[in-house]
Amino acid sequence: MSRPTKATINLSALRHNLRFARTLAGTKVIGVIKADAYGHGAIPIAQVLEEQKVDSLAVACIEEAIVLREAGIKSPILLLEGFYGADELPVMEHYNLSAVIQQQEQIDILKRWKKRSFNIFLKIDTGMHRIGFLSEEFPGAYKQLKECSAVNRMILMTHFSCADEPEKSATPEQIALFAKTIAGKSEETCSCNSAGILHWPEAHGDWVRPGLMLYGSSPFTTSHKLADQLKPVMEVTSQIFAIRKLGVGVPIGYGQTYVTDRPCTVGVVAMGYADGYPRHAPSGSPVLVNGQRTRILGRISMDMMTIDLTHLPNTNIGDTVTLWGNGLPATEVAHHAGTISYELFCNMKRVPIHYLNEAQAVEETEQPVTISTI
Repeated sequence: MSRPTKATINLSALRHNLRFARTLAGTKVIGVIKADAYGHGAIPIAQVLEEQKVDSLAVACIEEAIVLREAGIKSPILLLEGFYGADELPVMEHYNLSAVIQQQEQIDILKRWKKRSFNIFLKIDTGMHRIGFLSEEFPGAYKQLKECSAVNRMILMTHFSCADEPEKSATPEQIALFAKTIAGKSEETCSCNSAGILHWPEAHGDWVRPGLMLYGSSPFTTSHKLADQLKPVMEVTSQIFAIRKLGVGVPIGYGQTYVTDRPCTVGVVAMGYADGYPRHAPSGSPVLVNGQRTRILGRISMDMMTIDLTHLPNTNIGDTVTLWGNGLPATEVAHHAGTISYELFCNMKRVPIHYLNEAQAVEETEQPVTISTI
C-alpha cells in the first residue's frame, strides 16, 4: 500500500472556471499556466484549455513554452517575462511564440532581427513598478515597435498591483493612467488578471489573463460574490494513520509549541512540509476529517501533522483528511498560514496527482454559466 497523500485535479471545475471568466469578461482569454499551471500540471491543464478553444496560453519563460509545444500544444503561447536575449528569438520563431516587451534592450534586439515577425505585448508600468515602460517612456517605445519589421501585431498591456484589494485607490489610478497613456492608439488592450476580471469590469479591455481563478481559488482575502462562484480544481487529501489519547498538560510535536489543556484525542496525518504543506501553519489551522472541520495541533513536521479528533469520536485510522479543496478553500488555509493560495499550489511536491474528467469537454462547453449577483 502506498502513502495515502494525493492531489486530485478536477478538470470539469477548470472548464467551469474558464467559462465563468469568459462570461464575466466577454473578451479574449489568455489562460495563465506558468509554474506548471500553478502546480496543477501544465500539460494536462493546457490540453483542456486548448480543447476549450482558449485564445492563448501564457507562461513565464521559454523553457515552459517548449515543454508545451513538445507535448503537442498548438494554441498561441505568450512569454510573460518576454525574452532574455537575442539567442531566444530563433527558438521563439521555431515554436511560434509571442512575447511581452518590457524594456529597451528587448526592442534593440528586435530591431536586429530580420526573419519572421512576432506578435508582441507592449507592457506599460502604470504602478506595479516591476517591469514595463513608464508612461513617459511609452511614446518612444511604441514608435520604435510600430516601425520595427520584427513586430507583426502589438497589444498594449499593463498589470494591476492591488486589484485584489478593492478598498485601495491604486487600481482606479492605474486604470486611469493606462487609458491616458494609450489615448488615441488603435491597438487592443490587456489589463486584467483574475482579481481584475472579478472586480474591475471597466478594465476588461480586449484581452484578460485569468490565472488563479482558473484553478478555482479566490484572489481576495474575504468573501466576494463572484469569486465565491469559482469551483476548486485541486483537492489535496491524505489519511489518518495513527490515533492517540492524551491527557491534560501534554506537549505535542517539535518545540512543544502546543500543550493540551484538556483530555485530547489526536490523529496523525501523512502530510508534512516535504509535501508542500506550509511548516509555519499554526495550531488552529483548519482541516477536514470525513468532511467535518477540525484543527491542526502543534508544528507541521517534514512528513506528518497532528490534528484534533476530540470532538470526532467516530474517527478511525484510514479516514480521509482534506487539507484543502471542496469545503475548505485553499485561500482560507493560506490565510491561517500567513501566505496565499498561489504558494500552496506551487509548493506541492512528492504528492501524486490524479486527474478527473479529462475527456468530458464537448457536452460541458454547451452548458451556460449563470452568474449570481446576490
